[in-house]
Amino acid sequence: MLDPIVNFFTWMFQWIGRGLGFLIGIIAWPFMWLGRWYWGRGWILKTVGGAALLVIVCLYGYFFYVTQFWTGFNPDYPAALAQARDNVAAGDPVGTAAGTQTGAATQGSGQPAQSCKPSAIAGLSADLIDFNVNRNAWIPSMIVSKMGLFGIDWKDTPFFDNKAAFQLGINQVMRRTTTELVDTLGRVRGTSQIDQNLQDARTALAWNETAWYIGLRGPTRPTPSVYREAIAKLRAFNASLEKCQSTFDARADNLMQFLDRIAGDIGSTSDILRQRIDASDAGWFDMRADDRFWFAYGQLYAYYGVLVAARSDFAAVIAERNLTNLWTRMESQLRASLNVQPWIISNGSESSSFFPSHLATMGFNLLQVRSNIVELRSVLDR
Repeated sequence: MLDPIVNFFTWMFQWIGRGLGFLIGIIAWPFMWLGRWYWGRGWILKTVGGAALLVIVCLYGYFFYVTQFWTGFNPDYPAALAQARDNVAAGDPVGTAAGTQTGAATQGSGQPAQSCKPSAIAGLSADLIDFNVNRNAWIPSMIVSKMGLFGIDWKDTPFFDNKAAFQLGINQVMRRTTTELVDTLGRVRGTSQIDQNLQDARTALAWNETAWYIGLRGPTRPTPSVYREAIAKLRAFNASLEKCQSTFDARADNLMQFLDRIAGDIGSTSDILRQRIDASDAGWFDMRADDRFWFAYGQLYAYYGVLVAARSDFAAVIAERNLTNLWTRMESQLRASLNVQPWIISNGSESSSFFPSHLATMGFNLLQVRSNIVELRSVLDR
């Protein structure tokens, strides 16, 4: 009685084997043809072709390596900043400079030089950009990232695009943050002169995210080298602020506007996730789900640090408006959302028992964080 069942499964696996063999044959045929053509050429062409092939293999090998190993990735990276909390706002005097206790720095009157609290937002932003382009290779502008997998864009494959999406998510937050530093936080009520260091940092981060050494218009600067200028400018702003020579306007209305911008940015990303959820329910076979997920994860990763830093910069406002408990809850939920790190991203039906919907989970986390930010904003607006 079991013979028909055994025969059925035997027949099924035979056809699966034939199908896989046929697919492998299609994939391997161009390489076999190229190999036969190559070995039939002269030694000069073989040498040139072999050298070109070696370069391509090395480029792809390096690309595969840097996309799989994430140096410095740590969801608890703002922990040191969180432990050093006080009630002094960024830009406010904090006493004498470090070196004045030994008489090393004095003003013209002979009094110790004043020191102001640097901006945690600016300092952490510089660190995140450093994480993106110095501690890790900047994936989106690498030549192999542009070449794709045999001409197929990496985002349309399940391979090697997660880190690039994560970096772009962080960079989106850095662009938003530097814009707010230039327009509101780094000047008095929008009427004072724009801080040139912050302006230069914003301009640098506006550079094309995928620029290589050669572009459509000829030679150009690669993205990482330009972003490194933003690091220097943000740290120069903090150095100037620490000497009380720059401005950080830590007012309640500025914090409220900053939270508004963050809430809008997070809301836009959650809408992108919803569109992808509606467009596909292919589960683990959705080729675009992973880059959508890791872009959103990169945003949450960066905003977690930025909001911890904002608590330091706006310490006086948060204490005055009794926002400490609300802010702590928001930070806790943000940190908890970073624990969602599935090995394979699935975009299944939200009612599926077998294919989870990681995009729906990420979307829920985004909206939860946004809800907390809106609540903080409403308290500030009273």
